[in-house]
Amino acid sequence: MNARPLPTNIPDYLEHLRRSLAGADPALVQDALYDAEEYLRSEMAENPEKSEAEVIAQVASSYGAPDEVADIYRDTEVKVQTALRAPPPRQHRSLFGKFFGVIAEPRTYAALFYMLLSMATGIFYFTWVVTGISLSAGLAVLIIGIPFAILFLGSTRMFSLLEGRIVEVMLGERMPRRPLYNSRGKPWMARIGEMLSDPRTWTTLLYMVLMLPLGIIYFTLAVTLLSVSLSFIAAPVMVLIGYATVNQSYDNWSLLGMENGVLGTSLGYISLPLVFVAGVLLLFVTLHVARGIGYLHGQFAKHLLVKSSQYS
Repeated sequence: MNARPLPTNIPDYLEHLRRSLAGADPALVQDALYDAEEYLRSEMAENPEKSEAEVIAQVASSYGAPDEVADIYRDTEVKVQTALRAPPPRQHRSLFGKFFGVIAEPRTYAALFYMLLSMATGIFYFTWVVTGISLSAGLAVLIIGIPFAILFLGSTRMFSLLEGRIVEVMLGERMPRRPLYNSRGKPWMARIGEMLSDPRTWTTLLYMVLMLPLGIIYFTLAVTLLSVSLSFIAAPVMVLIGYATVNQSYDNWSLLGMENGVLGTSLGYISLPLVFVAGVLLLFVTLHVARGIGYLHGQFAKHLLVKSSQYS
C-alpha cells in the first residue's frame, strides 16, 4: 500500500515519479515520464468535468501511483534488457584469450559497421543542422520564420531519437525509446521558450555538428585498418595458393601488384610469414579499436542526446 499522499496535479505526479526513479538509467526515466504524461493528459482530455486531483486519484487505481509505476518500469527494464541482450561472450582469463576472443563477440561487428555508417549519417546531420540554422536565421524577419524554426528544432529531436535507436541497436547503449513530451495545447511562444531553454536542444545540435568530423574519423580508421590488415593477410595466402607470384624485380616495394598481366608481390619468401602474422595481429587490433570506439561513442551520444540533468 502506498504510504505517500497522491499528487494532486500532473507536474507533481511527474516529479514524484522522477524521484522514485532516482538512480535509474536516464533513458529509462525519459521513457517513463513520457508514458506517464501522455496517459495523464489523455485521461484529463477524456474527463474534462473532473479536476486534476480527481483524475490522478482515478489513474492511481489503474495506471498506478508514482512509486508503483517506478517499480514496474524497473522490473520491466530488467526483463527487456535480459531478453534483448546478446548472449554474453565467453570470459577469457588469459591475455591471449582476451585479445583473440574479440572476434567471437557480435557487438564488435556492430560497432565496426557503425563506424562505416557514421560518415553518411554525419554528413546528413551536419548538412541538416547547418541548413536549418541558416534558413531559420534568414527567415527570422518574415512571418514564416518562427514556424520554420520550430519545425527545424522539432526535426532535430526526431533525428536524435532515430540516432538513439541506431546507437542502442549497434553499440548496446540504452537510449530513449520515447521522445520528450511535446507540450501540446500550449501557446506558440510558450513552446518556443521551452525549446530554447531546454539544454538538450543545443546539445542535440552540437552532437549533429560533431558527427561530421567524428564520422570521417571513424570511417577513415575503419577502412584504413581493415584494408591494411586484410592486404597483409591476403598477399601471403595468394602466393601460397598460386594466384600470385614472388617477383622481386619490381622497381618499387609492392605488397600486391600487377605486372605484364601477372599478379605478384615484391616480398621475399622469408618475409611472407611475418607479413601474414602482422596482418592477423593488426586485424584483431582493428576489432578492439572498433569495440573501444563503440563504447566511447555510446557514452558520448548518451551524454548529449539524453536529458540526464533533468532526470537524475
